[in-house]
Amino acid sequence: MNNYMRVIVRRVFLMLAFGAALFQLSSHAAASVVIDKAADTAIRASFKATRPDIVISQIEASGIPGLYVVSMQNGPTVYASADGRYFIAGDMFEISAAGIESVAEKKLKPVRKELLAQIKREDMIIFSPKGETKGAIYVFTDVDCGYCRKLHEEVPQLNAMGIEVRYLGYPRAGLGTPTYDKMVSAWCADDRKAAMDSLKVGAAIDPKKCTNPIAAEYQLGAQMGVTGTPAIVLEDGSMIPGYKTAQQLGPMILN
Repeated sequence: MNNYMRVIVRRVFLMLAFGAALFQLSSHAAASVVIDKAADTAIRASFKATRPDIVISQIEASGIPGLYVVSMQNGPTVYASADGRYFIAGDMFEISAAGIESVAEKKLKPVRKELLAQIKREDMIIFSPKGETKGAIYVFTDVDCGYCRKLHEEVPQLNAMGIEVRYLGYPRAGLGTPTYDKMVSAWCADDRKAAMDSLKVGAAIDPKKCTNPIAAEYQLGAQMGVTGTPAIVLEDGSMIPGYKTAQQLGPMILN
């Protein structure tokens, strides 16, 4: 493989970073089918010969004859031919009576729901309604992200609708960056909501350090398939990528 192709392959794996949690679930009916051992061996050997650093976690039938779902440890899910010579990096969609649905999303949705249930309230910065809480969203946010700031402007209206906003830290540039440091300071602030309000309008806050969940939440985002911010996750595990207004979000959350 020449250098150009190595770069392309690396980019594919980076862009499609899904976490190991995806590999543990097999909700698709075809995934329960035991695949041909020869295909399993050929696919593993092909990837190992080209990228020995890749650890294949699981190989499953895809529902399409001759095409297999290849899940990689701390990496993406791809679809490979039985001989391991070809693979497709992307999403597969299933057409059923329920409509058109992403196969990967169908598998990841219950995983997200389970992971969200394990998050402690004290590890999030939460903006709650004054009255009854009728619903909630989890938001992987970056305080320097323009659309994250636009979404924060919608928080009062979301709260007025009875929707609780639960922020999780996801500094897009990575850990140990200036944005990461700002988010740590917000999570360590005496008044975390006020600190978040300030950062969302570009104001500075006092730098602070403490034991915090930002690194763990950043990794959690990768497990859930977050590739950008804001990433909004509903309580049932559905993900809504990108910015949406309160009026757009309301029916999705409350209906």
